[in-house]
Amino acid sequence: MRLRRTDAPAAAAAKAGFSPATAYRLEQDPRSLSPQDRPRRSRRRPDPLAGVFEEEIVPLLEASPTLRPIALFEELMRRRPDLPPSIRRTLERRVRAWRAVNGPERDVVFRQVQVPGRLGLSDFTDAAALGVTIAGVDLPHRLYHFRLAYSGFEHAHVVLGGERFVALAEGLQDALWALGGVPEEHRSDSLSAAFRNLDRSAADDLTRRYAALCEHYGMTPTRNNPGVAHENGAIEGPHGHLKRALEDALLLRGSRDFTTLELYRQFVAELVSRRNRHRQARIEAERAALKPLPVRRTDDFEIVSVLVTSSGGFTLRRVFYSVPSRLIGHRLRVHLYDDRLELFLGGSPILRLPRGHSDPRGRHNHVIDYRHVIHALRRKPMALLHLVYRDQLFPREAYRRTFDRLVDRLEARAACRLMVALLALAHEGSCEAELAECLAEDLAAKRIPDLGALRRRFAPALESLPEVHVRLGSLGDYDALLAPTGPEVNA
Repeated sequence: MRLRRTDAPAAAAAKAGFSPATAYRLEQDPRSLSPQDRPRRSRRRPDPLAGVFEEEIVPLLEASPTLRPIALFEELMRRRPDLPPSIRRTLERRVRAWRAVNGPERDVVFRQVQVPGRLGLSDFTDAAALGVTIAGVDLPHRLYHFRLAYSGFEHAHVVLGGERFVALAEGLQDALWALGGVPEEHRSDSLSAAFRNLDRSAADDLTRRYAALCEHYGMTPTRNNPGVAHENGAIEGPHGHLKRALEDALLLRGSRDFTTLELYRQFVAELVSRRNRHRQARIEAERAALKPLPVRRTDDFEIVSVLVTSSGGFTLRRVFYSVPSRLIGHRLRVHLYDDRLELFLGGSPILRLPRGHSDPRGRHNHVIDYRHVIHALRRKPMALLHLVYRDQLFPREAYRRTFDRLVDRLEARAACRLMVALLALAHEGSCEAELAECLAEDLAAKRIPDLGALRRRFAPALESLPEVHVRLGSLGDYDALLAPTGPEVNA
């Protein structure tokens, strides 16, 4: 009011620090009313829920406190079709206000003080939404994510299967050895997801293996309560940050397709490494508080024994794997990793296979290498026509489409013989990719592949093979090596 003596209402209000509307209101009524003395503002329009909310909505809320406002709105519109749809927002606000006063108690999040070297967390997150492809084929996958609660050090590992113990063991050990130390406590909820479909004995076995893994590194294993994700909040939130960073990096890269899985894994590792560099000071401070690593890693695979059947392979976890037929009848030891199988005959490693995964609907799958069975197919080409794993036998899409074309255009026996001959040529001539390009050209031109021309193109020319002459040395040359020298004789 002092400023009002010399200035207009708007200018005086600006200098006093309140709005011009308040200044003009004070011009009309200079008395200062407290909130208790001010008259209550009346409604500007009739209450659209009068006689409805208290009589119909509140009993529903008291009977089922978790009912969503949208469900209450739809029920109300069913009961009273004369009400306008515009009452939805009013109903939502009224329900929210009712729950604030009369609703049930809600869970409280207790923020924790993080101490260097105390807590490391592991979890899995679905990354299929990134849309990554490997050589043009979709890659449905998860990311194993490890993080230190204090410094924010993180490690990510591409997981092809589900939330298995082997994926946890491999990813956790990679993270600890990259970090160079071990935290006091390790928290994870990944094993609880793996327990859902296991019987009691299998679940107990996984529990023992997880406890043994943590004991090997001197960590105390802990798990959050099932269904309470915020207890793992130090890693649940960073899941989203990591996937958004990967999405941005893929956009900057300009392509989501990678030639091999290893290149994609390298891409993820480089991104995580750059993110860790931003926290380098805190990471170095926490490293000083970590416990030392053990002398060596522990097993990050499962050991399974399988028998190679007369079908030229073995079945493991509802997946059939082909192997060279000379192994039929032998029992193999399999080291089962998340993304591969390593086969041993006795103590000798003999083969490495990519790991397959069963169909989500529970059907069996097949991991087939045509090189393992091509010699047998050449003797029985008609077996190709109704082969159980025929589609998985073809190494590339062009081969599968070529066989479909041959079956449409030729008699079944001729189609099978020609297709088997093409597969044999790809194997013997080591020209699988080049032959696939030729087959794609034939498909585009709608013609049958010319086997003779393809053999002349890809078979090695005899005249180009080098002529090797082997000259055997005289056995008498070895006598000079055995003859003693002078000083040795004196000795």
